Amino acid sequence: MENGVANQLNERLATSGLRLTAQRQQVYDVLLQRRDHPTAEEVFIRSKQGSPEISIATVYNCLDTLVKCGLVRQVNLDRSATRYCPNMHEHFHFYCDTCGTIYDIDAPPEGSLPAVQVPKGFTVGHCEISVRGSCPACSAGAV
Repeated sequence: MENGVANQLNERLATSGLRLTAQRQQVYDVLLQRRDHPTAEEVFIRSKQGSPEISIATVYNCLDTLVKCGLVRQVNLDRSATRYCPNMHEHFHFYCDTCGTIYDIDAPPEGSLPAVQVPKGFTVGHCEISVRGSCPACSAGAV
């Protein structure tokens, strides 16, 4: 992990009253290595390569901590397993119905989306948009 990322992880954990552990660092590193929105089970399998002693419970605890610290977000699509995304910039998700891959899509500049009318008294704090279809490889019949 590069020093800037390690410092960010350590600072966010410290702000939350937590300390940096080898397991938290390993799980965060796994998420940053391939930004493919893995499930907890996939994070566990990848984490075992660098830390053979890590347990699935520890991975779940680390993911929960990273979400609470604002370093990772949960991605929930339909009824499938929760996935994890380390991209904390405003963005949307494209889900390929054919191969199941999730891609990040940059959010357009503020104000370029149509306004969403919410009932009087409601305040929008966050908006999640997911788009479904076929990725280029699946559209071309490569999968």
